[in-house]
Amino acid sequence: MLAYRFLTEDDTSAFCHKVTEALSKGWSLHGQPSYAFDAARGVMRCGQAVVKEVEGDYSPDVKLGQL
Repeated sequence: MLAYRFLTEDDTSAFCHKVTEALSKGWSLHGQPSYAFDAARGVMRCGQAVVKEVEGDYSPDVKLGQL
């Protein structure tokens, strides 16, 4: 199964750490990062899709962050 996650975070080093952690756990970047202004909070937000090939079949019960 190909698992998919979309990681988001404010535009701080926390975003880079979140993506780096996913990469260290075997996830791969998928597509280009995104960058948008969150007008409600007045901050820039970053996003990056990641994918990972894993054993098993898809179920809504899969905890993607634990793969």
